[in-house]
Amino acid sequence: MAKKPKSETTGKRAASSAAKTLRNPKASKAAKSAAGSALTQVRSKEITSKKAASAAAKTLRNPNASKAAKSAAGSALTQRPNRKK
Repeated sequence: MAKKPKSETTGKRAASSAAKTLRNPKASKAAKSAAGSALTQVRSKEITSKKAASAAAKTLRNPNASKAAKSAAGSALTQRPNRKK
């Protein structure tokens, strides 16, 4: 039987961090992409796209990314289904 993907939504703290990242004029394009993806999943059961997941991973690897940007990126990645092995 196939496993049903878990349905996650963005929590209040991660949504607040995502909004803060989107308002930050110094935030990178990748950070804003990840933040936007996290915000779209506050109430919906959508999954993060490959492009947004890539941007989120890039944000998490960036040593200059803010704590808020990394929080939003982590939330976006949590909502991406695991890769097939």
